[in-house]
Amino acid sequence: MNYKHLHYFWRVAKAGSIARASDELHLTPQTISGQLGLLEDSLGAPLFAKRGRSLELTDAGRLAFEYAQEIFTLGSELEVSLRAYPEGGRPTEFRVGVADAVPKAIAYRLLEPAAQLDHPVRIVCREQKLENLLGELASHRLDLVIADSPIPPSVSVRAYSHRLGSSGLSFFGTEACLKALKGRFPASLNAAPLLLPGVEAAVRARLDRWLENSGINPRIVGEFDDSALMKAFGQRGAGVFVGPTVLEAEIRKQYGVRVLGRAAAVTEEFFAISVERRVKHPCVVAITETARGQLFV
Repeated sequence: MNYKHLHYFWRVAKAGSIARASDELHLTPQTISGQLGLLEDSLGAPLFAKRGRSLELTDAGRLAFEYAQEIFTLGSELEVSLRAYPEGGRPTEFRVGVADAVPKAIAYRLLEPAAQLDHPVRIVCREQKLENLLGELASHRLDLVIADSPIPPSVSVRAYSHRLGSSGLSFFGTEACLKALKGRFPASLNAAPLLLPGVEAAVRARLDRWLENSGINPRIVGEFDDSALMKAFGQRGAGVFVGPTVLEAEIRKQYGVRVLGRAAAVTEEFFAISVERRVKHPCVVAITETARGQLFV
């Protein structure tokens, strides 16, 4: 394979057209077009399909682009590492999956220690359903999965759930939203507009039981798999929303809301799931130690 041809393909795929890539590379469109043709001949498959005036990757093109992206990213890493040699070195790649039910702020706080190790680390973070992430963990495409529950009994993977900690729930709302409520918390939630996590979030079942046991009947106006979207609605005054108590100060500052009350009995738990029974990976060690010693205390 001619890697110069592959590089031209990669730049065209990123730019979206031969014309834009030719401007960036300071080459004529005819030159780039010819090089792409030679690459397609050598690979035995068309990489682009014309869609009007633009180019669209074929299935083979998308596969080639994934490989090209990795090849040239590694090339950039090599250049940076050699410039810093011997003080530097190749960054440790830490591939982590974050279950989509985990609040983004919690995920960041958990991953932050891995980025602050003494040696360079490149974090590759993916967000999906927990079951999908566990499949990638089992096939060693991920080093760690952060989730709001341990491994479900229905999922058969050889991995271990390491409990990081838990937090109670706080209820938040805008000044105008909370002024419209009557009574003291938690009775003030009766008939109140309430924004809830989606049914797949582990904390949702606990929250539903707490509301039922407390005899509270709110008016549920929204359910969200994405906690950040739920908070955005709450910031706009759509209703009262919930968040981990450990992030209370951060949520108040970021969204300009105040706390209505707290439900310490409704706990949201967080786990680090890995194929290691005893945690040895330096990034995972940093995450677990910081979570247990600083975040969830």
